[in-house]
Amino acid sequence: MKTDKSTRVSRRVKNLVQSDIRRMSRECDAIGGINLGQGICDLPTPPEVAQGAKDAIDQRKSTYSRYEGVDVLRKAIAMKLERDNGLPGVDPETQIVVTVGSTGAFATTCLALFDPGDEIIFFEPYYGYHLNTALVAELKPKFVALNPPDWTIDLKKLEAAITPRTRAIMACTPSNPCGKVWTREEIIAVGKICEKHDLLLITDEIYEYIVYDGRKHVSPATVGNLASRSIMMGGFSKTFSITGWRIGYLIAPPRWRNRSAW
Repeated sequence: MKTDKSTRVSRRVKNLVQSDIRRMSRECDAIGGINLGQGICDLPTPPEVAQGAKDAIDQRKSTYSRYEGVDVLRKAIAMKLERDNGLPGVDPETQIVVTVGSTGAFATTCLALFDPGDEIIFFEPYYGYHLNTALVAELKPKFVALNPPDWTIDLKKLEAAITPRTRAIMACTPSNPCGKVWTREEIIAVGKICEKHDLLLITDEIYEYIVYDGRKHVSPATVGNLASRSIMMGGFSKTFSITGWRIGYLIAPPRWRNRSAW
């Protein structure tokens, strides 16, 4: 009896497609075009960062580390959170995990905290990898369209998208792909909805230093009581022009961080 055991793929990836960003890069390379689709940094890596990597190689710092990341890096992230984000008192021992890029931080969060069939809300336009990661984790995505040209949030539509299976809202600020920077007022409003429905707020803040026109990045975890229900994700790719190094991190309350670090 003939079967497909040796040829079939898992249901997790059966309907998964290559991200539009990656496909655009491939098509652009094929015709020798100028790539405006993927965030490939063309600025040099800062000398201090490059030298630090060389020093680490020379000092043979290439063995297994603690699963949550090396101590010195987690302590530096905690210092950065207080200095730049206004988030003091983050404990590197119990709240910070270093991950394989910020996308890895999101994958870790999905696998550690959610079950198949749980719902997560994305604002459209959304970052493709966020959706693909949620699909691989067998979550059910729900979508709430932002209102152009300012990409404002329709709170009524957001409330209407929430069901008993909804577990989290995904916030990308500054946003990839639309560039939206969430205001404090928007964070407060969405935070109230999270509290009302007992939802988590997952924030991707990797573009936090790339803001223009007098805009100011506000980390949602610094607003109201959101720190107690926030998973904050970031990374070094865009800030230091090291996209290929794949170094990210997440910050979470201890009760979640310990699950995410496994």
